[in-house]
Amino acid sequence: MTDSPTIPIIGRDFFDRAKKALTLDVPAALTDHTIAEFPRGDLDRDPAAWKQAGVTATRPAAVLVPVVDHAEPGVLLTMRTSDLPNHAGQIAFPGGKIDPGDASPLAAALREAQEEIGLDAALIEPIGYLDLYLTFTGFRVLPVVARVIPNYELRINASEVADAFEVPLAFVMDEANHARKSRDWKGVTRHYYEMPFGERYIWGVTAGILRNLYEKIYG
Repeated sequence: MTDSPTIPIIGRDFFDRAKKALTLDVPAALTDHTIAEFPRGDLDRDPAAWKQAGVTATRPAAVLVPVVDHAEPGVLLTMRTSDLPNHAGQIAFPGGKIDPGDASPLAAALREAQEEIGLDAALIEPIGYLDLYLTFTGFRVLPVVARVIPNYELRINASEVADAFEVPLAFVMDEANHARKSRDWKGVTRHYYEMPFGERYIWGVTAGILRNLYEKIYG
């Protein structure tokens, strides 16, 4: 009698896969608004819907997608406070607008992670960028995937972040947990992903970025 084959756990080979699939080349569309083709956004690949909604996304931003290097990796997420002007109370990645003094989108994401949750850049190994994501709130968001050493200690900025927590990478990289939903917004039908995890409701921009990560690495 032979042993049964080992079933690989999603995420065990994540970092090798990510290093092969991603680069730190900054897409020109981050700052060049004349580039009409964009692969991700609150209205996905439908420029006509963006025009109908009367929304433009022109402000460059960057977020960190921190994957913690446990034996079974986790994704570090935040819960935004309820009084922020954009995406209040939602689950998000550390990040924000790119300031003129930031050397790169990566530098902006690292700065924001330090400011929001006190995540030390010395514990972060950048891997590469995902696709640009355009939001109804006017941002052109460039997510940067990174490996995080597990023994981090956070210092949460209570004026921006209500909580920080990990979700298993295996959960958010399982397509069975990706529900496609829709709702009306200013007369336009918006399609989005949601990935509820217990009491944590992951949806919208964050779920869309995680879906893009899945497609790049496992899809």
